[in-house]
Amino acid sequence: MLLMTPKSKGDAWVKHLRAQDPGLDLRVWPETGPADEIEFVLCWKHPLGELKKFRNLKCIASLGFGVDHILRDPDVPPGVPIARLVDAFMIHAMSEYVLTAVLYHTRQFDLFQQDKPQKKWQARIPLHPQNVRVGIMGLGHLGVDAAQKLRLQGFQVSGWSRTVKHVEGLTAWAGPDAMEEFLAQADVLVCLLPLTRETQGILNRRTFARLPAGAYIINAARGEHLVEEDLLTALDSGHLSGACLDVFREEPLPESHPFWNHPRITITPHSASLTNPKTVAPQLVENYRRVHSGLAPLHVIDIEKGY
Repeated sequence: MLLMTPKSKGDAWVKHLRAQDPGLDLRVWPETGPADEIEFVLCWKHPLGELKKFRNLKCIASLGFGVDHILRDPDVPPGVPIARLVDAFMIHAMSEYVLTAVLYHTRQFDLFQQDKPQKKWQARIPLHPQNVRVGIMGLGHLGVDAAQKLRLQGFQVSGWSRTVKHVEGLTAWAGPDAMEEFLAQADVLVCLLPLTRETQGILNRRTFARLPAGAYIINAARGEHLVEEDLLTALDSGHLSGACLDVFREEPLPESHPFWNHPRITITPHSASLTNPKTVAPQLVENYRRVHSGLAPLHVIDIEKGY
């Protein structure tokens, strides 16, 4: 097993992976040893072209929910399964973030923050959950759990996905033809989509124009989903009331970026759902054992779909 996390220290990963199996033959990039011995790679934002060096690779495992950081590499070895994480801790963290962001908006905290520099003391009536329609783009593990938790708070919740999904108690739309109808009834739009060729730039001026006036945007998926200039235009025109953004096209967000000083944009530093090495180590080691024994790994993605 090779751990490849060039942009972060791997100490916590090593600790918790070895706790699962003290005898694990675990190597930490760039100290790979003989490349032909590597069967299983754990990676996050690996150097492009590095994976093709391992000719006996049996599985590539993402250290996050998304796999776009792997698929951006044109030299990913063909035929090698790519596995993603499915972790209850991370799912709960994302739902907690989405619920917090929605309540921040409906309880008018975003407006209170705008009042603060002017020392403006003004009570504001909260938006009642039963009158707020939340639309979630992406109905995978993250989207479904967030939808269920929002419903428990009394919000009207609907969802949109590329293909038809049946979720109990949830109005769900599917496919491009249903997008306009879905957007027209979303007072708050939450993006939890995987990043693919089809979803890149999906949060754009056409999408925003189809939302009700005063709609609010939450993006906790990928920065590449958002056309940043279109968001600024929609906010400054007054069509959108605000946005809460956890992900950006360039991270860390440059100090000169206009999002920093925009009064209607709340920024968090890609922290909505951080991977917890302790909670995901068991499934990573299990997958390693499976492929080492000739079994198919769990949570394999469809490379054509990109998720």
